[in-house]
Formats: sequence, structure tokens, C-alpha cells
Amino acid sequence: MSAILKIDFVSDVSCPWCAIGLKSLEQAIARLDGVIAADIRFQPFELNPQMPPGGQDINEHLAEKYGATPEQSEQTRAMIRARGEQVGFAFALDKRSRIYNTFDAHRLLHWAEHEGRQLALKHALFKAYFSDGENPGAHEVLIRIAGEVGLDAARAQEILASDAYAADVRRQERYYIEQGINAVPAVIVNQRHLIQGGQPAEVFEQALRRIAAQA
Repeated sequence: MSAILKIDFVSDVSCPWCAIGLKSLEQAIARLDGVIAADIRFQPFELNPQMPPGGQDINEHLAEKYGATPEQSEQTRAMIRARGEQVGFAFALDKRSRIYNTFDAHRLLHWAEHEGRQLALKHALFKAYFSDGENPGAHEVLIRIAGEVGLDAARAQEILASDAYAADVRRQERYYIEQGINAVPAVIVNQRHLIQGGQPAEVFEQALRRIAAQA
């Protein structure tokens, strides 16, 4: 009988290592078919909660936040592209010129969980930002993507025009910060076991196998 593992994937849609980590985690879960049954829930984390709606030039942002030079930023992009290729995710980082506010994307993801479309929406948001260079905070982009993954686009528009799920998202964000999560992705299994970072599939597989054996 498969061990049932509840996985909370704490992440932001503007985090490239989160996109890599999700693909790696899914590969690990596929390898453990018959050994585990994974229930993945996406939890909100904003890398830049104070980011204004119009966003900020990405090179300017990286220099201000991390002190990264243009050369260091390009080296990091090359590393991300290579890791993306390994897990089957296409990064077109030349299209990504700005960092955006992602709070509304997290509100839609919260709603999508109730609709059974959270995983599909998460993948679509990663693709929109990292592969297509779109703004994951723009309402017209979010509404279109919601419809493309099978959600009610009219309801998505209503949610974004209101403050629906805002309190829920902020409560979840505070909870994980209070639990000591200050970097993402953070993969929490059965509310007890933490796997930090966009690890290779082999690392996730070993960790999940060990946790399943303990369960």
C-alpha cells in the first residue's frame, strides 16, 4: 500500500528555483509510483511583497537586493537555464525584463485549490513568466491563464477586482515565515520534514523514500 504524503510546496511564481524544484519534485514522485501517493498543495511566499504593481527592472532589482553585478547575474541565468533544461522547463530569461508583484497570483492559486486546478495554474504561471515573459501580476494575464487551465475566467475577474482570499493568503504567508521559512522553494512533507531549495530529482526521491518508510 502506498504511503500517503502531504506535501506543502512553499514558493513564489517569480522564483526560478521554485519552477525547477517543482519539476524535480514531480519527477521524483513519478519514480516512486506505487511507493507513495503525494498530495501537493501550494503555499504562498512573496519574494518581493513591497514591489509596486509596475514592477522593477530585473537587473536594477538584483543589484539593489543582492549586490549582483551584470556579469554575476548572467552567470546565474546560465545556471538556471541549464538546470531548467535538465528538468524539462524552458527558461527564456531574455524575455523576462522586470520583477513584478505576485500577491494577486497567490490569491488565484488559493482559489484554484478549492477548484481542483491549483497544480495546473501553478505550472501555467511559471510558464507565463519564465518562458513567455509575461507579467504574473497583470489582471488580464491572470484572467486569461485561469481560463486556459479550466477555471471560470469570469469568476477569476471577480476575485481580482475584489479583496477575495487576501486575508487567507496573508495568514498563510505569516504562518510560514513564523515557522522559519525565509527562502523558497521550501518543501514540507507531512508538516514535519523540510527539504529546502530546488534540489535534483534524486535528492527529492531519496528524501521521500525515507519519509515514506518512516510513515
